Amino acid sequence: MINIKQFISFSVFIAVFFCSQVSYSQVTTSSLNGIITEKGGEPLPGANIIAVHVPSGTIYGGSSRVDGRYFIPGMRVGGPYKVTASFVGYENQVKENIYLSLGISSDLDFTMSDEIFQLGEITVTSQRDAIFSSQRTGSSTSIGKEAIQALPTISRRIGDFTRLTPQAAGNSFSGQDNRLNNITVDGSYFNNSFGLSGQPGERTGVSPISIDAIEQVQVSIAPYDVRQGNFVGAGVNTVTKSGTNEYSGAAYYTFRNESLVGTEAKLNQVNPGTFKYNLFGATVSGPIVENKLFFFANFETDALTQPGTTFLANTGGQPVGGNITRVLASDLDGLSSF
Repeated sequence: MINIKQFISFSVFIAVFFCSQVSYSQVTTSSLNGIITEKGGEPLPGANIIAVHVPSGTIYGGSSRVDGRYFIPGMRVGGPYKVTASFVGYENQVKENIYLSLGISSDLDFTMSDEIFQLGEITVTSQRDAIFSSQRTGSSTSIGKEAIQALPTISRRIGDFTRLTPQAAGNSFSGQDNRLNNITVDGSYFNNSFGLSGQPGERTGVSPISIDAIEQVQVSIAPYDVRQGNFVGAGVNTVTKSGTNEYSGAAYYTFRNESLVGTEAKLNQVNPGTFKYNLFGATVSGPIVENKLFFFANFETDALTQPGTTFLANTGGQPVGGNITRVLASDLDGLSSF
């Protein structure tokens, strides 16, 4: 029988264990930072910064500190954003078509002008790029939904897009075993549980999450970010889509069969066999509460019919190549009847 003291100790242990697991979750948002200055270059404290995610109407805000710098965390990935800086006695400064990348804090500076326009001396200045920059967060590659929609893919898996990373060789990064990567979806671990392959669903040949449900993929090789870790090869961080203020939907269908593949490899004839692959999917999204709450749903189903193998045993005297193996049919018959 467990007494009260043991029960409390066990409960505390379970709580600490789950908290430690949550602390390793990856980044799922973006952020915006910069400095607001007057025309003469002096920092302007107390200025207001409003960033609006145009498709959803979501509003993020902040204000500049004593040194003129501001920081807006936890922003939705992608865009476009409309960012406005304002301060009493100065003209509002607006910058549009701002896109944010997953896990990266983008720099956006403002120079405020007096509300009354005055002609004055024009001075052209330049400066060297700072050695330390908030945009330099280590070696990483971000692939947005625009690239995902435009680039071709046969497998419809993230491996067709993460190969855009210069350090990629298939699903391996920087020469490391692909099982040493850390794959996350919306901040949660999504690795192969048994360590048999580098990607979830790799043994089944299909992706467990549809490409049409992915907003952005980030491949981090050496991030200077304490929020990212638990990998030796690369951190493959994925965030899924959300709805906007407009209702939208789509349906798609893809297929493959033996008529779409080649039958000759150099001088060898290859019989691909008879196979059939069909995939159907649909997405729908929209607002639940305008500017505040949204929904996104995706459905996808596929079916594959194909032979277990297209290799043929050698009947004797046949040249090895194409679908013909060096294994004799007589040897296989003898083994079968043994």
